[in-house]
Amino acid sequence: MATLTGGQNILLVDDEVQVAQTLEMIFLSRGYKVRIAHSAEEAIDAIADWEPELAIVDVMLPHMNGIELSEVLRANHPNCQVVLMSGHPATGDLVQSLRRDGQPLAEVLMKPLHPAHILEIVAGLLPGVAGEA
Repeated sequence: MATLTGGQNILLVDDEVQVAQTLEMIFLSRGYKVRIAHSAEEAIDAIADWEPELAIVDVMLPHMNGIELSEVLRANHPNCQVVLMSGHPATGDLVQSLRRDGQPLAEVLMKPLHPAHILEIVAGLLPGVAGEA
């Protein structure tokens, strides 16, 4: 199991309450500090006074989509890692085709998410994690 040397901040953005709460429980159980937003607007409010090291963002959000939100996150917190998630395989392919500086815009995880897999991804992105997810 992953163990932490510090409490990294994770922002979870998903309009599906159950998905967000399940991910929150997984990360809290590993010592991460978590904030949930159910829309891009809530996420923007959250980052006004709180700096996430990682944001896990659903691509399909009401009003502003997750791709647009990821640009806002990067503009306000350039050191914040962004992982997108989607339940639609075509969305993942589309996001992977988008590039910035020759690199994919973001990693895309496909729903449903397996806890061990998401913890492994997060452990690779955030410093201070030792052991296996």
